[in-house]
Amino acid sequence: MTDRIYYTAPTCRMFVATVTRSLEHDGRPAVLLSQTAFYPSSGGQPFDVGRLDDVDVVDVVDVDDDVLHVLSAPIAEGTEVRGEIDWRRRFDHMQQHSGQHVLSAAVDRLFDNRTLSFHMGAETSTIDLAAEADAADIERAVDEANRIVWEDRPVVIRFATEEEAKRLPLRKESLRSGTLRLIEVPDFDLSACGGTHVPRTGAIGLIAVTGAERFKGGSRLTFVCGGRALRALRGYRDAVAGSVRVLSVLPAELPSAIDKLQSEGKELRKTLARMQESLAVHEAARLRAAGAGGVVVDVLDGWDASGLKAVASALTSQPGIAAVLLSSSTPALVVVARSTDAHVDANRILRALIEKFGGRGGGKPELAQGGGLNAPAHEIASAARELLT
Repeated sequence: MTDRIYYTAPTCRMFVATVTRSLEHDGRPAVLLSQTAFYPSSGGQPFDVGRLDDVDVVDVVDVDDDVLHVLSAPIAEGTEVRGEIDWRRRFDHMQQHSGQHVLSAAVDRLFDNRTLSFHMGAETSTIDLAAEADAADIERAVDEANRIVWEDRPVVIRFATEEEAKRLPLRKESLRSGTLRLIEVPDFDLSACGGTHVPRTGAIGLIAVTGAERFKGGSRLTFVCGGRALRALRGYRDAVAGSVRVLSVLPAELPSAIDKLQSEGKELRKTLARMQESLAVHEAARLRAAGAGGVVVDVLDGWDASGLKAVASALTSQPGIAAVLLSSSTPALVVVARSTDAHVDANRILRALIEKFGGRGGGKPELAQGGGLNAPAHEIASAARELLT
């Protein structure tokens, strides 16, 4: 059984241990140690990385009562090693995990809304709440959580038997048996947890909810703490500054300016569609006159997918026409069409082009369209002519 140093000393960065077993895990070298400060993936928190002497620890796995360290190179059984965890990664995980406890407790205490699950990602973390939470309630919970952070309360590690735990006001009932490890923020939160946490709430720095959405009948909150919150603030600052500079508006005017741009863009697209629809008949006449033997293959500059389809439909309204029309953009849009009396399967032609050049799409024997064909338009056009002749 591995002695887990992080259970009682989560700030321990270096330690000495003996390799009690050398083995393989999924084809990679791995070891068990007499004791370890490396945290394995568990409870929504990712594993630690670092080194054992000069060998990299690339994964840490919880296996029954032991902690398995997956390595970049083997280490012989019986070797005494000096372990050192990547403290920057560990401290980031401690900030996020402790911040989650405080945020979940704030939501629970203020609105009786229980946290069902927690996931810590590389950039952001999420908690899933049992009930929906509106924006005002979320902001109140964030204010309350940060009040606890800035009061710099101690984060206490306690242990309790199952029977003792039943008499304690745990925020969430634990499903684990045996001795429970408890994380307590005095007069605010008490939770069973095996993860690593900061010694005082002040080390969390800041808790910021960056997004909220409905999820499985409840709410999913995306949040960042500490260093991640600082990076997020810088990212938002740069995005806002760039948008303000491009749009020549004040920061508070950005939402209305973007809304205006979207409305104008929508109207421009409608205008373009009407113009292309009007021009489609004339473009089709030009292409039909230039076509040979009822086969039309051409690259049309400035036409979108709807415009290409309109031209193809106008072309094939006349008998004996098989057409492949392409956009000049890369990746290319393509429309394949035929007249009712032409013996060509448009969908088969499109599938052959997609198989050769990538992309996706589909349709019927008389009309098919696709996009994402990753080649110069003239190459696709050449292949289309071969398929039609």
